[in-house]
Formats: sequence, structure tokens, C-alpha cells
Amino acid sequence: MNSTPALLNRILLTVLGLALLGAGILLVLLAAVPPVASWWHAWSGGVWGGLTRLFESTRFPGRSESWLWIVVAVALLGLMGLMVAWIAQQGKGRSNLLAAEYDHGDTPGDVRIGGGVAEQALKQALEGRPDLAGATVTAYDVKGSPALKVRLLPRQGVAPHLLAAEVSGLVHALESVVGKEVPVLIHIGAGARTRFSRAERVR
Repeated sequence: MNSTPALLNRILLTVLGLALLGAGILLVLLAAVPPVASWWHAWSGGVWGGLTRLFESTRFPGRSESWLWIVVAVALLGLMGLMVAWIAQQGKGRSNLLAAEYDHGDTPGDVRIGGGVAEQALKQALEGRPDLAGATVTAYDVKGSPALKVRLLPRQGVAPHLLAAEVSGLVHALESVVGKEVPVLIHIGAGARTRFSRAERVR
């Protein structure tokens, strides 16, 4: 429901994972296979020599510094800017507003209900249930309209459709209090907490 670039994140993680895997394999080969170590020394020596000649040929007139260091610094600054922009895109879409209406009563003005009201109300209603290992409620802004995402972790043996129906009843009760219909996504998942936690039994 949020605008986090999930596809871009997966691509970056894949590229980073492959790079780390390749570096690890190379280190193992350098330590265990002598011909690979010999090839690496010859190849890295040639690359280092080429870089040295490149920097020597691009010196400022009358100075020992190369202008390529300026290019490297600009490239690093650009990379830092891209990283900041990427970080800023994570988790976007969260909303602090659930409903907003203009009241024409005795004291005209805007009436706003924060998303935290719905989050806390539903969390408190779901808290302590023996059939749930965990529950989170988050308000989002979807195309300019507020919406809620309810993520549930049921324990083993709990019927998902019955749990979804009960949560839908809680949402309808919340809508009647707020006075406005709010789109809701009910996500029922599973994880280690649901596999290794046992449900409480009524005695």
C-alpha cells in the first residue's frame, strides 16, 4: 500500500548479494588455488600501473595533483545523493490523517481525525487475543485518500476467514464512530511466531 520501490530494492539487494558472493569466492580461490593467486598478482599489477599512468597524464599544469580526483569526488557526491534519495523513498505513503470534514455548526471549522486514533483503537481491540500471535495496524495515504492496513499473525489452527470476519466487524464499528468509510486491507500472514507459539486453551 505504500510507495516503497520494492522492485528496485530487490534488484539492488540481488546485485549487492552477487557482488559479495563473487568477492567471497575470489578470496577463497586466492587462498586455496596458487595459479589464481599468480593471475591476480599479474592482473592487479597491470591495472594499478595503468591507473598510475592515467593519473600522471592528467595532472594540472605545474602541479602534481590530477584533475581526476575532482571527477572522483563529484562521482562520490552524486552516489551519496542517490543513496539519500533511495533512503527517502523507503516507507513512503504513511498517513497521519484518517478523516477530515468541515463542520458548519455553531463553531464552523475543520474537524480532523488522526490515523493514530484508528491504529490505537484497533490495536487495543486485538490486543490479548489468544488466537493471535501479533497484530499491527497502519494508516496509509493511497492516491490522496486515507486507508488502513491490518496485518495479523494468527496462531496455528485459527481459521483465517473467521478471523477476517471478526476484524471486519471491528472496522465497521470504528467507521460508525468516525462517521466515514475507510478502505481497509486485512493481511493475514504466517511466520516463526505463528509456528513456534502455541495457542492458549480455555479451561
